[in-house]
Amino acid sequence: MIEHEAEAGLGFVGGWLEDAGVECQVVRPYKGEPVPASAPGGLVVLGGAASAWDDEGYGWLPATRALIARSVEDGVPTLGICLGAQLMTIACGGTVDRGAEGLEVGLTAVEPLPEAAADPLFSRLPRRVRAVQYHYDAATVLPPGAVRLVTGERYPNQAYRLGPNAWAVQFHPEATAAIFQTWADEGDLPRDLAAELSAEVAAAEGELEETWRPLGEAFAAVTLGWRDEQAVA
Repeated sequence: MIEHEAEAGLGFVGGWLEDAGVECQVVRPYKGEPVPASAPGGLVVLGGAASAWDDEGYGWLPATRALIARSVEDGVPTLGICLGAQLMTIACGGTVDRGAEGLEVGLTAVEPLPEAAADPLFSRLPRRVRAVQYHYDAATVLPPGAVRLVTGERYPNQAYRLGPNAWAVQFHPEATAAIFQTWADEGDLPRDLAAELSAEVAAAEGELEETWRPLGEAFAAVTLGWRDEQAVA
């Protein structure tokens, strides 16, 4: 698991994977830990304040994109969240730009597309759900072969699948109320708006965990199945 900054940690996802029996090794390149060349047991790439193309400011991004590209090519279970999703997009031939509609932040509605009904991770979502957002950049062109799964009013590419075992989500299923409050308080939002958005996320925390836990459990099941297959191969 690649963590880009201390303020954007595992959140709910860590607990969901642990409960399902998936042991996670967290790599923190911002602390000088090297990004591995491969992740044969599965890969999660978390969010962060970086732009996915800012290699000068965040020197580990090229290695992270290479890791994602190799994992997707090899069919390794891979989940990219926000910045992680944007890194996957670029690594696999898509395009990420500064979002034309500006900052998307707080609790927003997203809508599963018909393609989600047969997807291993998204098939259990109801018709319309809410998710935590905090991003300035957005995927504008998906990688070749990507299957778009979730859309939104402001930015249409909210989630997609690439190959059999790789998923990218623009929103933050891992974000607890405490994590979001840290982002809101330390970001460049007006103080009143930060407090309002944090209160909305806190009030919805139970709903958010109930909505997105099945996604985490499904990713864990895919990961464990992959590991079992590799063990007997």
